[in-house]
Amino acid sequence: MSPLSSFITLVVGGLWSWLPLAFGFGYLLGSIPFGLLLTRAAGLGDVRNIGSGNIGATNVLRTGNKGLAAATLLLDGLKGTAAVLLADHMYGQVPAMLAGLGAFLGHLYPVWLKFRGGKGVATYIGVLLGLVPQGALVFALTWITVAVWTKISSLSALVASVVVPVALAIKGDTEVAIVAALMSLLILWKHRANIQRLISGQEPKIGAKG
Repeated sequence: MSPLSSFITLVVGGLWSWLPLAFGFGYLLGSIPFGLLLTRAAGLGDVRNIGSGNIGATNVLRTGNKGLAAATLLLDGLKGTAAVLLADHMYGQVPAMLAGLGAFLGHLYPVWLKFRGGKGVATYIGVLLGLVPQGALVFALTWITVAVWTKISSLSALVASVVVPVALAIKGDTEVAIVAALMSLLILWKHRANIQRLISGQEPKIGAKG
């Protein structure tokens, strides 16, 4: 049964309540600000007061602590993967997609931080890993390729987020491609200041402080 058929079955069968439940579960899980929690626990203060003010791994790296940055990247990704896999186990594929989208939105707009969160790259990859691992691989390979060439994290993420939905659509994963496209649009929106700096040639490179 396709994801679209599953969705229709859920609604017609009166089980529509699973959908907002899965989305809400994903959102709360995605709202956990690991970058902020880890830097505070390490005695480095509020990561929002340095660099870009972001709570993600790239900004955590600006503290000079590569271990914390790696842990932030891993945990921000895993919360997206966990949301998808748990929802899929409990409710099925369509709720899993909504849980993944919820986790992504939770990271971008966490209720605990007055809806001011990260830019979503790691969580995006984590959601893809849970829904369709090939999509996560495409994102990672594209990001690495662009990063090696330019040494600019934001540009790498922007290019990868455009490539992934196209690749999924070509592969025939239409429903996941739509979810990925929605997340990609939000990544572009959250990176609008980065895009302006890229245009002006002022975007910092990976590992730069300040």
